[in-house]
Amino acid sequence: MFTTRATSGSPASAVPAAPAAGPGHAEGVSNEEFRAAMSRLAAGVVLVTAHDPEDGPRGEDAGMTATAFVSVSLDPPLVMVSVRTGSRMDDVLTDRPLWAVSLLGEDQRDIAGRFAMSGRLSDSLLFASLPHTRGEFTGAPLIEGGLGAVECRTEQRVQAGDHTLLIGRVLSAALPSAEGGPLVYYRGRYRHLGR
Repeated sequence: MFTTRATSGSPASAVPAAPAAGPGHAEGVSNEEFRAAMSRLAAGVVLVTAHDPEDGPRGEDAGMTATAFVSVSLDPPLVMVSVRTGSRMDDVLTDRPLWAVSLLGEDQRDIAGRFAMSGRLSDSLLFASLPHTRGEFTGAPLIEGGLGAVECRTEQRVQAGDHTLLIGRVLSAALPSAEGGPLVYYRGRYRHLGR
């Protein structure tokens, strides 16, 4: 929905109408307004993984779907991922600085959905039915069929509101597949590039 608003010295122009106000912050933006604005930023979808060798007799794998993943630096090679503070992944990565990221392809929407579900019983059950290899440097699961993968070591943790930003040095990078396009998240849905 658009409303028309005239500004000083310019003709009336179409501007988006603000969504209904919800819980707000001191700055004046509501959660709904912020969420609606950010939903229009397309983001690649990745699976962040780690292996905790001290959890159980053979260790335990953890995984989390993320869209807040970016390249930070070429020299040295650094990336950043955002995890919810207090989540299982945050807890694992607080004690374990080694992790990996699989860049998901457009045909891996089901994987993204499985690891994005809240209240799931066990990550080990999800990994049991998912073809993967282990990272040489991290021991973390690397998803087969992904467009690429990086293994990382946490260099810095930054608290940012209700999330923790992990800046990781890239220890290895692989391009296991060049088939298909990336899985993209846009306006609250997983999508294919160009659709």
